Parts: sequence; C-alpha cells; structure tokens
Amino acid sequence: MKKKTTDAVQILHDRFYKGKPKRQAALDRERVNAKIARDIYALRIKGGLTQKELARMVKTTPSVISRLESADYPGHSLNMLQRVAAALNQRVEVHFVPTKVKSRGPVTARDHLI
Repeated sequence: MKKKTTDAVQILHDRFYKGKPKRQAALDRERVNAKIARDIYALRIKGGLTQKELARMVKTTPSVISRLESADYPGHSLNMLQRVAAALNQRVEVHFVPTKVKSRGPVTARDHLI
C-alpha cells in the first residue's frame, strides 16, 4: 500500500511531474532561468547600481538588463552573462551535472562522443 502524504509540494510533484521527463526537464530549465535572474538582480543591488548604470557598464540597454533579471527570460547567452559578470567583478562558471536516467548498462567511451 502506498504511503499517503499531506506535503502539498510532494503531492503537486507527484501529480504533475513524476514519470513525465519532458515536463520535469521544462521545470528544471525554468528553475535555472529564475536562478540566473535572481543572481543578476542581487549582484546589481549589492553593487548599488541601477539597471541603467549596469547597462552602461555592459554596453547594452536598460531593457536588456531588465530582461536578464526576469525569471521568464529564456535567452541568457554565455557571452552576455560574462559581460554582466565582468561589470560586477564576478566570473561565470558552468558545471555539467549528470541527469537522472534509467540505467542502460555501463558507460563506454562511445557514450561521450558528440
């Protein structure tokens, strides 16, 4: 018998994401976009800068900075993130993290070829 839960987040996850890899992947992408937006905003505020001031430092427009700070914006380019990071005395790091996939046997060198 399956154990019932009253945890609303777990219930929603089970109902809308469990066993639905495409939907889970979309959620993961949105989480990344939201994190990038929050980080840019927090660093700009910590630096005491307005969007207009940061835009001037990055050589772009305030509307671009506004979009970068929006959790709904999916178009973060590595080039733009590096420009923003440099203006804020930061650097961008990219990490590759394994995804949870069903095991299909041992990983071989061929699996890593693109």
